[in-house]
Amino acid sequence: MSTNARRRLVRDLKRLKTEVPEGISAFPKPENIMLWNAVIVGPADTPFAGGTFRLIMTFEESYPNRPPQVKFVSKMFHPNVYNNGELCLDILQNRWSPTYDVMAILTSVQSLLNDPNPGR
Repeated sequence: MSTNARRRLVRDLKRLKTEVPEGISAFPKPENIMLWNAVIVGPADTPFAGGTFRLIMTFEESYPNRPPQVKFVSKMFHPNVYNNGELCLDILQNRWSPTYDVMAILTSVQSLLNDPNPGR
């Protein structure tokens, strides 16, 4: 079944393949384009430098009008990552925009590792 969300995720995947961001990779599960595995390499000059952190992204049919659920699978000690792996990241909550794609989400997560927001 082709839906707007699924078509958008195919487009997001194509963009990730052509514009490979440094330290980020993400691919949908072969049997379910609505469920993605992602990996972020910890940015240099941070406590996370050289680390490899796994995430899972779960998309609903309302994507891109609603953000996906993004959760660290790797254990993280970070002020914006809860014990269950969920993130406190504004673009995944009150500042979501349908213009954000998978790459924008993951680069924002990578940036959060570099610049934590302890006030949230």
